[in-house]
Amino acid sequence: MKRGKNNILFVLSLLLIGLLAGCSDDFVTVTSPDENSEDFFNSEADYQGALIASYDGLQWTYINVMLGEIASNNTLAGGESAIDVPGIQEIDDMRHTPINAQLSDVWRWMYAAVNRTNYIMEFKDKTDFPGKEQVLAQNTFLRAYFYFELVKFFGDVPFSVDQRILFGDQDEIERTPKAVIFEQMEADLIFAAENLPPSWAETGRVTKWGALAMLGKVYLYQGKYQQAAAALNQVINSGAHSLIQDYSTIFENDNENNVESVFEIQYTDVQGAGFGCLQCSEGNVAVGFNGPRSFNGPLFESGFSFNVPTQETYDLFDDDDLRKDIAILNIEKFAEENQDFNNGAGVSFTEGFEHTGYFNRKYIPRVGDSNIPDQNLTNPNNYRAIRYADVLLMAAEALAQGGGNAGLAQQYLNQVRNRAGLEDISTSGGALLDAIYLERRRELVGEGQHFFDLVRTGRAAQEIEGFTPGKHELFPIPEIEIQLAGNRWEQNPGY
Repeated sequence: MKRGKNNILFVLSLLLIGLLAGCSDDFVTVTSPDENSEDFFNSEADYQGALIASYDGLQWTYINVMLGEIASNNTLAGGESAIDVPGIQEIDDMRHTPINAQLSDVWRWMYAAVNRTNYIMEFKDKTDFPGKEQVLAQNTFLRAYFYFELVKFFGDVPFSVDQRILFGDQDEIERTPKAVIFEQMEADLIFAAENLPPSWAETGRVTKWGALAMLGKVYLYQGKYQQAAAALNQVINSGAHSLIQDYSTIFENDNENNVESVFEIQYTDVQGAGFGCLQCSEGNVAVGFNGPRSFNGPLFESGFSFNVPTQETYDLFDDDDLRKDIAILNIEKFAEENQDFNNGAGVSFTEGFEHTGYFNRKYIPRVGDSNIPDQNLTNPNNYRAIRYADVLLMAAEALAQGGGNAGLAQQYLNQVRNRAGLEDISTSGGALLDAIYLERRRELVGEGQHFFDLVRTGRAAQEIEGFTPGKHELFPIPEIEIQLAGNRWEQNPGY
């Protein structure tokens, strides 16, 4: 939620090394939670403050979203040169190793977030107050969200429930089969759905429908299609969410937390950070990374030209698809349409590495944002983590896969197609499933889901150049984490 870090309890109990690497001494010099736990969780305000700290971890998932696109066949790494952020370049080329800074960030930041949620659960019984179940329900949703990210990237991972993983625990804790972790995600999300309200007065908090949508996704990733359809149908039948009819407005900053947004990660442009601690920014760092390099023109601002869509991705859209130039910025076409900008000087930009002429228009910087203190690191664009369109397509897939109601699957699919200006389709069987996969790719391009969609449906080796079956379905456990665990953990296959 859009609140400064100074207004929350800053709980930093991190896996293994205990600290967020690269941050200043002032940032990491904090009182140990074990020293003040007797003086904390004694009031509702304490629990709410710790909950805000749990929500804060969502902002760190910007790198997960970027990598979910770059690892797929949707985009190229881009950047300034072939050595600009080497870890991102390696993932794009499927040559990443256990020594990769960005994968290490995913691991450390997600475990930092998990520990924040488990800190609350350690003391869940300490103090009672009205509405406490809703606090715990939000927290269990967040724990499931963070563990889901870890399992997506790394598979079997160290696992703890209702207890923080502290420095020294690496000598005892083992990697837990992802099936066990999925079971806990299900339990957490069912509890959340049963105890969360359908809406909040304050935007940014997860609702009952957000918990059910996430539960449906967790089921879908496990191939539990009937359960997935049941959970997602509850969201659809509730009437709480619907598609925004004007697709062009969905990703604009003045249309955040709209009726299509089932769950949205909140960012702000008034409290930033620097390259020494990217996760310290309250802004969406990925947005600055995605923007055109040295851009001068209307509507948008400059960025670092990473995560550039390919020609193939742009060509997936039919010419009459209303999403084509809203989801993806065709920079040459945009420049031609704005030749009169700046008294006829027109639009200008610098071509970056692997320049394709396309940018992720959903998440690039917009003109008019404060961007304090750094334009490229402090963008306020919220990440639409779960959209109603995604819910419809997940439900359609679950129905098509599970041998359920093919007509209802078509109906859900066609709602998304019709909003894009496309006609209904009436295929069934494998053709229907292929149509759903294609629609997911087009509808959700730029939103960090495509790589994981390809992996979970067994299509990655066919679609991603350099993808090695039996290896690249997972990313490697960071080598430093295995070393700190006394080399007891096995590395993921192939690494």
